[in-house]
Amino acid sequence: MSSDLWDKPIELMIDSDHFRSVGNSRDAVAYLMSSWPTKGGKSFSAARRACLGAIDGKVDSATAKLAFIRAAEEAGILRP
Repeated sequence: MSSDLWDKPIELMIDSDHFRSVGNSRDAVAYLMSSWPTKGGKSFSAARRACLGAIDGKVDSATAKLAFIRAAEEAGILRP
């Protein structure tokens, strides 16, 4: 298993005063599949593919992180 820890965790807004920190592709996939506010869409699908690829060692972890950030921005849950 390859290590795909991100250099800096991504902070997501759960609600107005609760946040979630995602620090690697495995946690990102888990959050995408279980707690994401909207399923579907280009950014969601791209993030899921990139993070699964990073887990398998086929995609660079920085690429997966960027895809996850884009999906979080699109979903309106990226903490500023």
